[in-house]
Amino acid sequence: MNGTEADEIGALLAVLETGSFSAAGRQLGRDASVVSRRLQALETRLGIRLVERSTRRLSPTDAGLRLRERAQEAMQLIRSGEDEARSLSTTPTGLLRLSLPAGFGRRWIAPRLPAFLAQYPSLDVEAVFTDRFVDLIAERFDAGVRIGRLEDNRLVARHILSMRRLLCAAPAYIDTHPPIRHPRDLANHACIGFIPMASHPVWHLSRREARHNGRRSGRRSGQAAEQHSVRTRSRLATDDIDAVVQAALGGIGVAYCADWLVADELRDGRLVAVLPEWDVAGDEVMNVVRASAQYTPAKTRAFIDWMAQEFETPPWMRARS
Repeated sequence: MNGTEADEIGALLAVLETGSFSAAGRQLGRDASVVSRRLQALETRLGIRLVERSTRRLSPTDAGLRLRERAQEAMQLIRSGEDEARSLSTTPTGLLRLSLPAGFGRRWIAPRLPAFLAQYPSLDVEAVFTDRFVDLIAERFDAGVRIGRLEDNRLVARHILSMRRLLCAAPAYIDTHPPIRHPRDLANHACIGFIPMASHPVWHLSRREARHNGRRSGRRSGQAAEQHSVRTRSRLATDDIDAVVQAALGGIGVAYCADWLVADELRDGRLVAVLPEWDVAGDEVMNVVRASAQYTPAKTRAFIDWMAQEFETPPWMRARS
């Protein structure tokens, strides 16, 4: 139904409700002659008389009564639809489609989703775990969790946390190979390559000079005292982050990975940090992204706020305490 047709139906309803063209005009904010022309246009388009006119009164025909009944039913459906749409902006309900990074999502988001669902019993979640690029808009996702640089400027992002990268290896490897005291020593060690890393096979490290009251201290300042880039030799290179961890646990060599990936292994001693006083380039951020900043549904806002609260202190850091 176009705008003209809607105006014609509106004229019919107003005329039948008020009983005159002048009263219908006042209700619609139009001149009585305009209301009359709209009603006549509707009758012409349908090919049937809808209102009987006399000098004393206007009365509906059977066709007019039926059309009014159906139009009123349609208006009620529209109002119900408006109420439903309005409720979506205030109450988390319906289906929430999420795009989540595979490795991080399986480790740290999936175990927490039951608590999220318990908090919002009117929500259903469809979670897709993948490391491929997902077009949230084209694929109709409500929100996505992105780690790293954001490429799509159509999206609105909320920063959740920053994640560190570090070097680690199995104690068995450390015990049976020469000491690693400086980044240049890595050139003589087997390293585990992560192919998607932009600088692969080069690792960039820096050490910050820390001072307190003019003296060196154990706290880091913001000035880099040394920077080194090392071209590593990989006995194993892979595009799978879990394979990197498994190779490190197996004593293959030194791994370059995110803190969230090896938190448990570092805590229980299956892996140990290598060159912990050095910063490893490649620290990343995690954002929750959505398609629009305006009229964000309550279900999407609920997930974003939940993520911000859940990861205010990274869970892998809480696990270490």
